[in-house]
Amino acid sequence: MSLNLDRKSLGFKFALWYSAIFILSSLVLFVLLYFFLSLSLKNKDKEFIQLELKECVTQYEKGGLDALIKEVEFEKHANGENLFFVRLEGPQHNNLFVNLPDQWANFDLNQLKQKADIKKEQWEQLTTQGHEDILEVASHPFSDGSLLQVGKSLSGTNEFLKHFRVIFASILIPMIFIGFIGGMFLAIHTLQPIRHLIDITRSIIETNKMDVRIPTTRRRDELEELGILFNTMLEKIETLINGMKMGLDNVAHDLRTPMTRLRGTAEMALHGEQNNDALREALLDCLEESERVLVMLNTLMDISEAETGTMKLNWEKVDLVSLVNEIAELYSYVAEAKKISVRTLLPKELYLTADPNRLRQVLSNLMDNAVKYTPSGGSIDIEAFQKDQQVGITIMDTGIGIPSEELPHIWDRLYRGDKSRSQRGIGLGLSLVKAIVQAHRGQVEVSSTANRGSSFTVYIPQKP
Repeated sequence: MSLNLDRKSLGFKFALWYSAIFILSSLVLFVLLYFFLSLSLKNKDKEFIQLELKECVTQYEKGGLDALIKEVEFEKHANGENLFFVRLEGPQHNNLFVNLPDQWANFDLNQLKQKADIKKEQWEQLTTQGHEDILEVASHPFSDGSLLQVGKSLSGTNEFLKHFRVIFASILIPMIFIGFIGGMFLAIHTLQPIRHLIDITRSIIETNKMDVRIPTTRRRDELEELGILFNTMLEKIETLINGMKMGLDNVAHDLRTPMTRLRGTAEMALHGEQNNDALREALLDCLEESERVLVMLNTLMDISEAETGTMKLNWEKVDLVSLVNEIAELYSYVAEAKKISVRTLLPKELYLTADPNRLRQVLSNLMDNAVKYTPSGGSIDIEAFQKDQQVGITIMDTGIGIPSEELPHIWDRLYRGDKSRSQRGIGLGLSLVKAIVQAHRGQVEVSSTANRGSSFTVYIPQKP
C-alpha cells in the first residue's frame, strides 16, 4: 500500500509531523548532550587547574620561589609536556617567575598586569592574540601582596567539542532522511485500516454489494476496533436488507392471495347471476379479504413505528389484573370450543403505567397463538407478578411447541414456521409483540419444547 503524497492527505501530514517531531527531538537531545558534555569537560579542566594551583601555593609557602620552580619542572617531566601556565607576581607588580607553555608564545602578559589588583582567589578567561585560544586562569593572592596565577589552555576541550559538532552535523542529513522514511512507514502501517475502510466503502458504493469486509488482525488497537465495528455494522445492514427483501417478498406473496381472491370474487359476481344474495355474499367476501390486507399493512406500520421509536403511546395507569381477566374471558369461548382449559394466577391487585390498548394487543396476540397451536384437551396458564421494578406476564401453553432451530426467527416479520403454516395467519403477531414491548422499554422471553408447549414472558417497567 502506497502513501498518498498529496500535501492535504492525512498520510503526508502524519509522516511530516512524525519527521518534524523526530528531528526536533534529536536536536534537543544533542543540545542537552552537548551542554552537559561541555560543562563536564570545562569543570574537569578547572579541577586540574585548581589542583595545580593548590600544589604550587603549598610549595611556595614552604620553600619560596625555588620550591615553586621545582614543582613546575616536576610537572613538566611528569606530564611529558608543558601544560600549565604559572606566573608569580611580586608585591610591586613585577614578574618574579613566568612559565609559559609553547602554545602561549603569542600571549600578551600585559593582560595579566592589568588584572593584577586581586584581593581574593578568582577565575578569569583570557585570549591569545587573534583569539585562537582561550586560557582559563586561577589567581591566588598572598598576604605579602604577591600573586600566584596558574592557567591551562582550553584548546583540547574546544577541539573535542568542535569534532563533536562536526560529527553531529555529518549525521544530521541522514537523520532527517531516516526520520521521514520512518514517518512514511509509520503512516502507511497506522493508516492501513483507514485505507481498507475507504476501499471497502468505495467498493460498496460502486458495486452495491454488501458482502465485502475489512481484513482484521489481532492488534486490537483503536483503528482495528473501528474495522471490527464497521464489519459488524455491515453485517447488520446486510441482515436488515436481506430481511427487508424477504419481508417484501413475503408481503407480495401474502398480498397476492387475498387480492386474487378479491378480484376473483368480484369477477364471479359480475359474470354470475345478478341476484341480491349472490352480490351480497360477494361483497362480504371482498370486505373480508380487504380487511385482511388492511390488518397486515396496519400491523407492518405499527411494527415500523415501534422499532423506529415513533409509536405514540398513551400512558395511563393500568389495572393489569382486570386487563388479564378481560383477555382470558375473551379467548375462553374459543378455548372451550377446542376443549382447552384457561387458568389464571393473579395477585389481588397489580398496577403499571403503560398504553392499555397496546398492552391489550400484546396479550391478545400471545393468547391467540396459544389457543391456535394448543391441541384439544390442552391447557393455557396466565400468570402476572411483580419482579423488582418490573411487571411480568407469563402465558404458558401445552401446545405443539417451537423447534429450537426456529426460536431465533420467530420475532422476524412475516416468519412462519413449518408447523404454523397450516394455521391461518400473516406471521406478524410476535413481531408486533416484541416491537410494542420494546417501545415500553421492556423485554419478552420465550422458552419452548417441541410437542410439549411454549412459555412467553413479558417484562415491562412498572413506571415509564
